[in-house]
Amino acid sequence: MNETPVTKPVMTDKPLLILDKLCVNFADKAVVQEVSFKLARGKTLAIVGESGSGKSLTALSILQLLPNGAHHPQGRIQFADINVLEQSDIDMQQLRGSRISMIFQEPMTSLNPLHTLGKQLAEVLWLHQGLTYQQAMPRMLELLELVGIQDAPRRLGHYPHELSGGQRQRVMIAMALANEPDLLIADEPTTALDVTIQKQILELLKDLQAKLGMAILLITHDLNIVRHYADQVVVMCQGQVVEQGTARDLFKQPQHEYTQCLLAAVPKGNMHALEAPEPILEAYDMKVWFPIKSGWFGRVHDYFKAVDGINLTLNKGETLGIVGESGSGKSTLAQAILGLNASQGRVTYLGQRLDGKNSAQLAPLRKEIQIVFQDPFGSLSPRMSVQQIVSEGLLVHEQLSSDEVAIRVRAALLEVGLDEAAAQRYPHEFSGGQRQRIAIARAIILKPKLIVLDEPTSALDRTVQKQIIELLKHLQQKYQLSYLFISHDLAVIRALCHRVMVMQGGKLIEESDVNSLFSQPKSDYTRNLLSAALF
Repeated sequence: MNETPVTKPVMTDKPLLILDKLCVNFADKAVVQEVSFKLARGKTLAIVGESGSGKSLTALSILQLLPNGAHHPQGRIQFADINVLEQSDIDMQQLRGSRISMIFQEPMTSLNPLHTLGKQLAEVLWLHQGLTYQQAMPRMLELLELVGIQDAPRRLGHYPHELSGGQRQRVMIAMALANEPDLLIADEPTTALDVTIQKQILELLKDLQAKLGMAILLITHDLNIVRHYADQVVVMCQGQVVEQGTARDLFKQPQHEYTQCLLAAVPKGNMHALEAPEPILEAYDMKVWFPIKSGWFGRVHDYFKAVDGINLTLNKGETLGIVGESGSGKSTLAQAILGLNASQGRVTYLGQRLDGKNSAQLAPLRKEIQIVFQDPFGSLSPRMSVQQIVSEGLLVHEQLSSDEVAIRVRAALLEVGLDEAAAQRYPHEFSGGQRQRIAIARAIILKPKLIVLDEPTSALDRTVQKQIIELLKHLQQKYQLSYLFISHDLAVIRALCHRVMVMQGGKLIEESDVNSLFSQPKSDYTRNLLSAALF
């Protein structure tokens, strides 16, 4: 099949996308009010604002993917010469994925768990280009390599659950770019990515934008990304646009008080090593090896060494950060320590051996050791109310009356910045950042001694992120909590952690106190991580 060479579109002053006084209502409740902006070919417009500000609803309106019950009482969306709000479902199906593509915020809920990555990538190319699986193969491999997926041919046969959070996000980006769209809507596209891949992805999008004249609508809470990659910025608060203009002007001289507040919400802190460290958790020679099988009889011919001989010590009242690229083994190590996956090695908690114990034997300790997972939507049951989710641990570990449970839930929700009325609602009614706060409330309600935090702030906007960091610091000082903190956000690591471990390919590359790591990194890998961070 001969490919038609791609030529760069001729740039014009005519906007590719126009939103004119767009409104979104749920029944009679207005959630997005009179949003207006223009986006030209080859330009990047960023929409910023806190969780629940209406950023994602505005973007979903462009593709007519609003949830049931939402409608547009007023406004216009013009894409090229198309009035989007007047298009039929069939017309929109042709538009989605071809001329307009979207990278969604939560890849685990966007990818089909029953289909391989290859099948899902091939489907995008078949729907819009008519390519068979074999015809699409070169393009699929090219896309996976473009977004930094190693061993692309083997990965095509994998399912979403076999990839890390960052790797799943890269696959979503590859699917969005498959048909080289005119407009790319990127809803928190780098939230789950480590800093090196984040920089690679953003540079890739910038290169494709220059080549294809692609317009990018970037939805993000990361103002560092906006500063470096956006041409125009729209600031939203409670469903309204409060300020818009060029990125340069907005960062140099923000006009609105809310914008000034966003720019000031940068994680800050300077944690020093403990004077008298007292171990609460120790792990020795931790190994998590996954067998690689082949042939009719499934014989093991090799192992994928996700974690390979790691030693770890966490002290009382200390935060130990674990950083590294996606797939480096950070989350796998934490899960192995907690007995959530099969592993080898010795684990000691307050003098008690944890390794070798079964679930029943570990159950009494679960109250003292809690975990907050990376994907808040996947870790919260959609069938349970927030009240049921947050109180679940209390019902298992403590004998309390229903009134006492309600009081504890209300206090936990208020601690993480949610209104007590949230207890009666369900996870799908909240934004991504709000769902993560619910997950944190579920962990802290039991007043544990140790919390494993797996990317707990990756889905939060900077203002809420700063509040959560301050909350975690306050709880740590008050109760002498210990945190095992997994993150790719080096600004958060610097603000919260006392010591840092750097992992790559399942191995420990470097370990030191946080100040030494940022000022005098020992390894080239750590230096590359620091240089890729957009401080």
